[in-house]
Amino acid sequence: MTEPYATTFTEREFATAAEWLAPTDLLLETAYPGDDGSRQPIHTVYIPGQHYRAGIAQEWGERAAAYVAAAGGYAALGEALELPPAERAVVLDRVRDKLASEPIEDLRIDFEDGFGDQGDEAEDAAVVAAARALVADLAAGTAPPYVGIRFKCFEVATRERGMRTLDLFLTTLVGELGPEGLPEGLILTLPKVSTVEQVHVMVMLVERLELELGLAPGRLTFEVQIETPQVIIAADGTFPIARFLHRGAGRISGLHYGTYDYSASVGVSAAQQSLEHPAADFAKEVMQVAVAGTGVRLSDGSTNVIPASEGASAVPTWQLHGRLVTRSLERAYYQGWDLHPAHLPSRFAASYAFFRTGVAEVSTRLRNYVQQNTEGFLDEPATARPLAAFLARGLQSGAVTAAELSDNVGISQEQLLEIAYPQRGRAAAPHTNEGAEGR
Repeated sequence: MTEPYATTFTEREFATAAEWLAPTDLLLETAYPGDDGSRQPIHTVYIPGQHYRAGIAQEWGERAAAYVAAAGGYAALGEALELPPAERAVVLDRVRDKLASEPIEDLRIDFEDGFGDQGDEAEDAAVVAAARALVADLAAGTAPPYVGIRFKCFEVATRERGMRTLDLFLTTLVGELGPEGLPEGLILTLPKVSTVEQVHVMVMLVERLELELGLAPGRLTFEVQIETPQVIIAADGTFPIARFLHRGAGRISGLHYGTYDYSASVGVSAAQQSLEHPAADFAKEVMQVAVAGTGVRLSDGSTNVIPASEGASAVPTWQLHGRLVTRSLERAYYQGWDLHPAHLPSRFAASYAFFRTGVAEVSTRLRNYVQQNTEGFLDEPATARPLAAFLARGLQSGAVTAAELSDNVGISQEQLLEIAYPQRGRAAAPHTNEGAEGR
């Protein structure tokens, strides 16, 4: 039997600490549940609502492959992006397969800037047609794994139109598919948010839709586009972006940076508007800090540089786009927007190259951690988690295969996720909409 050690604290001190820190414990458990380890698409493709049709993802894949063929084949793509020689063949093979099998991971049917103001009658008809086209896409098995709608913002000039589009789209979908038939990867996009109250209104609207359409509570989530400086720093000096994340009742799934609206709002000239402008970096760093630990995902924006014509070479587009994609990945923005079929080859090639470069070292370090082998590195959980998360994203994107994971690390995908996301599966309790009263 061990001798008891002399201590000073009694049960009273433990109880007092627990009482004082109970609100902190609750906050950390509910507001900062961590990433759940589910797949995050590596891009979102925006297609104007009037142009969406069943099978369009496959059409984009074919057009992307045609750009590759016209440029001289996949070797030309590898040279344009200066892919690492050791991984070039594997990356290009996987890009070829991706364009044929799943060219779009996340598709947004756009009724905001991509549709414009065509009048209520035209928009009503286009929204219903798009919802029915999505039903046909789902039935044919040709819909991307993630798909949704962007409607007009809640500023006064477009508020009712945006609300009506959201209502029409979801009411038509549920009418066609039934309350249980909505696709798992359904995503709603709220653009041009500038105040916490706009997020609060969105929460109220989706709660109402769930109730009236017979959907399970919490079924509808949404992503918020960061396109105005007012949501980064408000007139009172606060950071609204952090406040609305915790006023979103657990429904905010992502924050997406809007390159051109945000840049214009802070006075950046058109020629200098870019994902890598310092103004963009500042906004994205604030976004990154705001979502840390919340489980909310981040997405970078887009480049508007595309081939000059349908027959023009895609190489200059690939060189710019591939560099921007890599830059975003290096800054922990694992998703971005694509606006043209020519962006798909460079998106996938740059992403796969990023996750495969250094994969041998990452695999070795993680294997040593799992096997408690201290050769080379003395990794602890704080470093093992990002090592595992890097491999998990590579696996989910298709850059790394399950066989490679098993051969190089000796663990399964489930074991990998347990290391990367130890809080996985812990659901966050809904947050209250504090401060909503009195409006």
